[in-house]
Amino acid sequence: MSKITETTIEADPKLPIIRMSRDFDATPDQLFRAHTDPELYARWVGPESLETRIEQWDARTGGSWRYVAVGDGAEYGFHGCFHEVRPDRIVQTFTYEGEPDGVALETIWFEDLGGGRTRLRAQSLVDSFEGREAWLRSGMETGVNEGYAKLERLIADGAV
Repeated sequence: MSKITETTIEADPKLPIIRMSRDFDATPDQLFRAHTDPELYARWVGPESLETRIEQWDARTGGSWRYVAVGDGAEYGFHGCFHEVRPDRIVQTFTYEGEPDGVALETIWFEDLGGGRTRLRAQSLVDSFEGREAWLRSGMETGVNEGYAKLERLIADGAV
């Protein structure tokens, strides 16, 4: 029997923040690796309809990244800087190049639940409530859920 896990996505009522949470049958180290290894990251991030091409990837404190999501003849660029990279937490900026003024500050935590399970928590602080609502309307929920479903398959297959 296959278990479908959805990501909890919540908008903070008082701050322009999006919070996400999802439990994985994986160790914190596996999830950290999936978020910092460019080859693994490209295999799972984003919706099923898009493929990811890593253009730049330096997953260390002070490093930067850029990738392009490709599908149906269109390309969507994203870039940012890694502000802090450590096994239990990643802090980075995130910019969709189609909306270059909309820089988000993201924090991802890997919380060990024991027994080979980990809760991934993420928080994205954007510049305004309007910007946050645009993110929520953009289809990000589909991309997040489909991407994390791909990650779960990679973990189950032993690729991570």
